[in-house]
Order: sequence, then C-alpha cells, then structure tokens
Amino acid sequence: MPRRNGGACFLMFVLAMVAVLGWSQTAAARHGLASDSIPPERLMQYADLAVEWQREYLRIDTTNPPGNEARAADFFKKIFDQEGIENRVFNYAPGRADLWARVPHNSSPAQRPIVLLNHMDVVTSDPSHWRVPPFGAEVVDGAIYGRGAQDMKNEGLAQFMVMVMLKREKVELDRDVIFLAVSDEEVDGTGSDWFIEHQRDLLGNAEFLINEGGENLMQDNGHVKYVGVDVGEKAAFWLHVVAHGRAGHGSLPIADSAPNRLVQALNRIIAYRTPLKVLPVAEEFLRAMAPYEPPARAEKFRDIRQALEDKNFQREVEQDESLNYLLRDTIALTMLGGSQQTNVIPPDAWANLDVRLLPGDDPKKFLATIRQVVNDSNVSVEPLNSDFRLANSSPTNTVLYSAIQKVSAQYFTGTPVVPRLDSGYTENQRYRPLGIDSYGFTPYASTEGEGSTEHGNDERIRVQEVRRGFRVLYDVVTTVASN
Repeated sequence: MPRRNGGACFLMFVLAMVAVLGWSQTAAARHGLASDSIPPERLMQYADLAVEWQREYLRIDTTNPPGNEARAADFFKKIFDQEGIENRVFNYAPGRADLWARVPHNSSPAQRPIVLLNHMDVVTSDPSHWRVPPFGAEVVDGAIYGRGAQDMKNEGLAQFMVMVMLKREKVELDRDVIFLAVSDEEVDGTGSDWFIEHQRDLLGNAEFLINEGGENLMQDNGHVKYVGVDVGEKAAFWLHVVAHGRAGHGSLPIADSAPNRLVQALNRIIAYRTPLKVLPVAEEFLRAMAPYEPPARAEKFRDIRQALEDKNFQREVEQDESLNYLLRDTIALTMLGGSQQTNVIPPDAWANLDVRLLPGDDPKKFLATIRQVVNDSNVSVEPLNSDFRLANSSPTNTVLYSAIQKVSAQYFTGTPVVPRLDSGYTENQRYRPLGIDSYGFTPYASTEGEGSTEHGNDERIRVQEVRRGFRVLYDVVTTVASN
C-alpha cells in the first residue's frame, strides 16, 4: 500500500466539508436552520450517500416511451424499507408504477401535509451525441452525466434524501411529509392522473406541494443571480391546421392546392402578433431583475407596463425569447405534413402549432382569433389536446414561500427570491385544483449551460451541487413541517 500524504488528505477533507456545509454556515447557525444541528461528520455521510444514490438512480433507464418506471420505484422502495419508512408501490399498468411514502407527524396539533412530488420517467436520448453514455452516470470534470440529471432525477433524489434524513434525525414534525414519485409525466401524465383518481386520500388533504419548475441561475462569477420559484405555468393549447384542395400530378401545379393554402395560412399565423399582457408575476420578476440590466433596460424593467407603450421596445421584446414568453401567448410551428411522394399534390396538408396561453386566457377565444387570422374556408383549425387545462397559479403569501425565502437567504446570500412563470407545463397544474398550493423549487444552482442540457445532450449536474442541494431542501421542509 502506498504511503498516504497526511497534509493532502486533510486538505481534501476540509474541501469536502466546505462543499457539504454549503454557503454561509455562520449565518445558518444564527438563524437556526435545522441542518445546522446535524454534526458535520453525519452531514458528510449524507453527502456521500446523495452522490452514491444519485448515480445509481441515473443508471436506471426510464426513457419514456415506454417508461418502465417500476424499476425506479423498486429502487426507492428497497431503501425506504431498509430505513423503516412507510411506503406503497402502485403498479397501475405493465412496467408503470407510482410510489408513495410518508414520514408522519409526531406532535399535535397537526398541520396539513406537504407533498414532495417528482416524476421518474425521462425523455429519449441519442448516445451518439453524448460525451458519455446517457445511463452510465459517469463523473466527468466534476459533473455527473446522465439523462434526468436536470429533469428531474436530481430533484427526486434530493426529496428522497430529505425523507431519509427526517427519519434518521427523528425530526419532530407537526405535519406529514409525503414523497410521491410518479410515472409518465413526460408524455401523458397517466401516473398523476391515476394516483389522483384512485389514491387521492393518500395525499391527506395536503396544503403544500414542491415539484420541478424552479430555477436558481448561477452566473460565471459563481454568484446566483436569482432563486426562481415557479408559482404558475402557461397552458399548452396545441392546434392542428389542415388545408384542403384538389389533388393532382406534381408536373401540373395547382395554384390553390392544399400545400399552397397551408403555407399561406401559416404565413398569416406566424405574422400575427398576440397582444402583450403584463401579469403580476411577470411584473415582480422583471422588477427584481432590473439591477442586473444595463441602465436603459433596467429602467424599462422597473416599469414594464409603461415600457411596452414604446413600439421600439415591443420589437425588442419579440426578439428576446426570455421576455416574449412572459408577456404574451406564444405560437410555435412545430410539425408539417403533406404528400408521401414528391410528384403527388395531396388533397390535404397539415401543420401542428404549439400554443402556450398565459394564466387566465380563454382557449375558445384564442381559437376563434386564429381562425379569423387564417380567413380561409378551406383551412380548418382544431385543438389537438381535448383535455385542455386552464392555467392556474399559487400565491406568494404562504408559509412555504416564506420558508423558501428564509432558507435561500442563507444559502444564496444577497440573491433575490422571485416568483416565476414557467414557459412549459408542470404537473403542478394537476394538483392545484385539489386545493394544494403547488410550487416549483429546486435546491440546486445551475449555470445557463447546465440548464440547457435538460432534454438535450450531455445532461449533467455538478457533484458539488448533489452533495449540498439536499440540505437546502431539508431546511425548507423542516422550516415548514417541524416545531
């Protein structure tokens, strides 16, 4: 055995301790965060477990379709059983399962439960475009690579760690903490739909829910620009556009053919500018971001309603993807179809549009407007998703939101906590109608580059974040759920 370098080993230990203890340990002690009462050596053990379990979880291929999430449910159940944590697995379809677990309250009077929601399925991946295999969970340059490392096996793992810590640390809880891992979020949402329909009682009339959708954007200098808490999401309203015309041979062009009519209709739709609208969540978010902008732009962010009276700024908004989606309903052309042969003019040609509506907007009125924009009796526009859900949101004046603010102030010193409107769908939309205030919050900080790997190639999360992110979430949950 080679001789160990005592000084080097000590230095490595110190660096590891810094990573686990996270940001602003002294401030955390002053404000009495729950994790500060855990001995540093035990925090190190939890951090080691987080990395070990994160890699093991990422190696489970739950690509949807087909999902096969039952494999991930078995992974969670095995450890929950070892830890003595109450849990149940529901195999609701071949290869598909939901897992429910609970650490119950142990003090009275009891408050309504908090749910930690995550989905076990991941989107498809092409290994040929990855630096390392997408289900290898390899560590490269200080980051764990794997499909789901950003969406959302990272957050599922942090929630899992919180359950284990609550049990091991014997935390005095005044509300149940429920862990719910579901299947099929990325495609049809059958996991959540099945659970709500068949096992709703296991949610225990929950008051709060934490899910994906948050964003803590880390800048190049290592400072976190903002802690973004998802309080609402835009609603997906997909449209199917079909043009009809006379079929024929490609050698004899037809002026009003279905493909030509479709192109003309799509040109009108793409040229249409949906009205600009300022929701309170967007107004608050932009005001918080103003200090990070150049002076002229900062002035507009501080009074976005007034700024949008300027036609030049309106054009600037349209060119800025991060602003455009916040301030209007959006339309994206995503799919086209027509003939199966180049020399055949088809009788029908079609296109699909991904429309995202702001909370409160009426899909029927939007559909009527698009039909007027098309203005062609030979072109039909119909909804693709028959189960459209009106966008909903949660308030910011709750105990959970305040807990996120309190804990974030210690881990992300000087960083504003801001409400965020998510451009995409999350399953918060399914749980808010049950009377549960649902938020997207992540305990991890990520750079823009790391965040962009979600659903993309080389999806990854830094080992340092895995080692300390669970502690952020533990402090949020204990702030809400313990005496």
